[in-house]
Amino acid sequence: MARSSSGFVAGLTAAAVVAVGVLAYQASASAPTDLAAKPKAPGTSPPSVSPSGGPKQPVKNPLTVPAGSGTGERVVYALADRRVWLVDGKGKATRTFTVMPSTVDPLPGAYTVTSRSGSVRGSDGVQIEHVVRFATAQDVAIGFSAAVDGSTPTPDPSKKTGGIRMKRADGDALWTFASIGAKVVVVA
Repeated sequence: MARSSSGFVAGLTAAAVVAVGVLAYQASASAPTDLAAKPKAPGTSPPSVSPSGGPKQPVKNPLTVPAGSGTGERVVYALADRRVWLVDGKGKATRTFTVMPSTVDPLPGAYTVTSRSGSVRGSDGVQIEHVVRFATAQDVAIGFSAAVDGSTPTPDPSKKTGGIRMKRADGDALWTFASIGAKVVVVA
């Protein structure tokens, strides 16, 4: 009995050594030829590469207002970026911040602020403040708000909610900026 156990362990050990060898070969084959290479000129560096192998895209300036978001004073909400911009009448962002989207998103387009509430309980049961509503989708009111406790948790995907949550300081700024009738532009 002992002989078959030791043979089994030896087989597993051999397989592990082969697997490590294959991984080491793959790593060495994809590594640069000279890891200690210096840039050719001062202040330059070799091009960076993204995890997909292509060149990295330049980092976007977060204050850059999305193209196609209209003109004039407005709130811009980018669904994919999970970001809001408060844009002045000259088209310049005065503030930008990230948000936690709700489970129901508004469609891209232009809206106006239709109602506001200073302090209420959200549809998820959380006490919220500075609610700025601007759309309805799937029979759910959509609006910006901040949780009184400062949290921005991921919403429960099993519930239809329309609260786009932000930090309290951002909620204060949006509350001051977006009164009834203010323009809100949603972009993909």
